Amino acid sequence: TKSPKCKCSLQCISPRCPRLDPGALGVRPTARRWASSDAPKITTHYSIHPRDQDPRWEGTEMERFADQADVVVVGAGPAGLSAAIRLKQLALAEEREVRVCVVEKASQIGAHTLSGACLEPSALNELLPDWKERGAPLHTPVTEDIFSILTEKHRIPVPMLPGLPMNNHGNYIVRLGNLVRWLGEQAEELGVELYPGYAAAEVLFHEDGSVKGIATNDVGIAKDGSPKDTFERGMELHAQVTLFGEGCHGHLAKQLYRHFNLRQNCEPQTYAIGLKEVWVVRPEKWRPGRVEHSVGWPLNRNTYGGSFLYHLNEGEPLVALGFVVGLDYSNPYLSPFREFQRWKHHPFVAPTLEGGERIGYGARALNEGGVQSIPELTFPGGILIGCSPGFMNVPKIKGTHTAMKSGMLAAEAVFPRLAKHNVIPGLHVPEYAESLKASWVWKELHAVRNIRPSFHNYLGLYGGMVYTGIFYWILRGKEPWTLKHCGLDSDQLKPAKECTPIEYPRPDGKLSFDLLSSVALSGTNHEGDQPAHLTLRDDSVPVERNLAIYDGPEQRFCPAGVYEYVPTDDGAGMRLQINAQNCVHCKTCDIKDPSQNINWVVPEGSGGPAYNGM
Repeated sequence: TKSPKCKCSLQCISPRCPRLDPGALGVRPTARRWASSDAPKITTHYSIHPRDQDPRWEGTEMERFADQADVVVVGAGPAGLSAAIRLKQLALAEEREVRVCVVEKASQIGAHTLSGACLEPSALNELLPDWKERGAPLHTPVTEDIFSILTEKHRIPVPMLPGLPMNNHGNYIVRLGNLVRWLGEQAEELGVELYPGYAAAEVLFHEDGSVKGIATNDVGIAKDGSPKDTFERGMELHAQVTLFGEGCHGHLAKQLYRHFNLRQNCEPQTYAIGLKEVWVVRPEKWRPGRVEHSVGWPLNRNTYGGSFLYHLNEGEPLVALGFVVGLDYSNPYLSPFREFQRWKHHPFVAPTLEGGERIGYGARALNEGGVQSIPELTFPGGILIGCSPGFMNVPKIKGTHTAMKSGMLAAEAVFPRLAKHNVIPGLHVPEYAESLKASWVWKELHAVRNIRPSFHNYLGLYGGMVYTGIFYWILRGKEPWTLKHCGLDSDQLKPAKECTPIEYPRPDGKLSFDLLSSVALSGTNHEGDQPAHLTLRDDSVPVERNLAIYDGPEQRFCPAGVYEYVPTDDGAGMRLQINAQNCVHCKTCDIKDPSQNINWVVPEGSGGPAYNGM
């Protein structure tokens, strides 16, 4: 959709074109000095600057080694590993040889996994009924459920009635990274080939347009985009069918949406950012099995979000706590990270943490669109599984069980279609979507489909809670209508001049902390001499538009300090600095950027956070 005031010659990807005249949105006069036609070069990645047009790449060997599998799985998360395990279980039952390869960008299985997490074990019970005997790391059954509405100084308790989506009876508090690592061990025992440290960077296509497989990323590229002496081409993995389980807002899934027009019949996806810490608390404050959730302060009624605080039982007094903010918020001055830090000072929260020690930090985007935002799931040669298309049950704040089940259903649909002797290129398996829509996953998501969009009303949070009480708790989601979302999250920000800056308190170093010391706890590391994987379609847009109109919101919505506006060398203006080494792979920038100018791509394999059971 092109803007009527668009100055670019390209077809815009957003109604708010990156080249929109800043004056059209009422830029403050003092902001005009920031705009510069000679924007400094920021992006050097080959996805923006093709190598076949760069003389430095002349003569470089670009041939890739190719390997063939029956099924390739992108992403060793709950969905991908469940699919791989189920495929090998089916092959073992029929005494067939099926080669299943899983590629994972993290250096170790589970190192990029982050979730609350309160696990509903239904899918795990189906996949591995003897998980207790196998030693699955589910050590903390939920024993107590607390839900609260917070005001600035007080707490209003909300009764946790049976049947409400937040009721956690029968669930387990887990460290999802540990569970994913265990699932990886189960998969390897069955003969699944796991390749951690290999990021899938490109979708490969047959001549007829069907998916052929994936290519892993190249290594040995210097920061300026030139080849190093150590340059090595990635490898190609071909398959009869490729399962894409990258997690929320996968960069390959974005390519597939465009290539196959998979989102033509669904609502735009809407997202949230979840920030999490792990603490060791004083033993007298530890209540193993307690689950606490809250809504309200410090967010206003029109900003969707809430908190969790889970007491783990893993041999030491650990609690996992976090804060979720819907990315459809409108005030560009809002900082999800600083809202999280402020929340910890609430009189109901602070006593649990006082005298404790923070030992972990991380962040990740999550899907909140629900069933109306799920795209087409199958296409020639491929399938979308897990949080990539978005199967999260938003009011439950749970998506692991639905992601696992989607992977299992994909395996059960794919397995009978695999050729026993000859390779079938670009295998299309529409049976997967059919079985998913007939499963408990679809029934569960359909029942809660209106809860998230119901918050878009004058009363905001409170109107949404009333809707949930009437139409979910009483009618169980059987109302004959489906509410819509408000559009892309990137389109929801208001110009800074229409909003009030938010004054956040300084961190005290005891309960609240600064951003960089938090990122240090994530173990994040990237090879420094490589092109930034946070690419810009146009290097001039951040200053000319994002800073001029929205006061540089990327420096606030990023939970890792990746984006900074700093003075230019001559002091005449400002420029965007990208600290790509800080990136925790949350994907928030790709989602929330109001110009849709940021495109997140994979860095060299093994780069990113090194979460320890997050």
